[in-house]
Amino acid sequence: MSNSELSVALFILRLGLGVFLLLFGIDKIIVPETAVDVFAHFYRLVISHDLAFGAGILEILLSLAFLAGLWKTLTYGLALLLHAVSTLATYQELLAPFGANHLFLAAIPVLAAFIALFLLRRHDRLWSMSNAVGKFIRVSETHAAAGGQGHDS
Repeated sequence: MSNSELSVALFILRLGLGVFLLLFGIDKIIVPETAVDVFAHFYRLVISHDLAFGAGILEILLSLAFLAGLWKTLTYGLALLLHAVSTLATYQELLAPFGANHLFLAAIPVLAAFIALFLLRRHDRLWSMSNAVGKFIRVSETHAAAGGQGHDS
């Protein structure tokens, strides 16, 4: 596989997984009752609509940073952890995957994709804002080290 093929493949993974996260964050804002019910059923936690809404906001912020390819170890790691916890919380449905529970099976290949992207995060450079941020910081550091000389401000 060439570097360009790998870059495109990782970008597609980042895009697909980022939109996946984004939709779940939006769902928590639009229909917080669903999140309240999910937390009660799968996590045995009682949360308020406001907390569900706040979780949605945080998930949207995470998904936007994830989509932008920012702070990859942090954002990809948090997204992986978030999905791993939600997948493990549905273990009973995964152990009886047929009939009404068959949609829970989709969590397994999604988890595999999150793991793969996390492991290959250093190679995910296509349209990644971390490249632009890193270049800006290096240019700024070089400029500062030179005493700000040689460049017009």
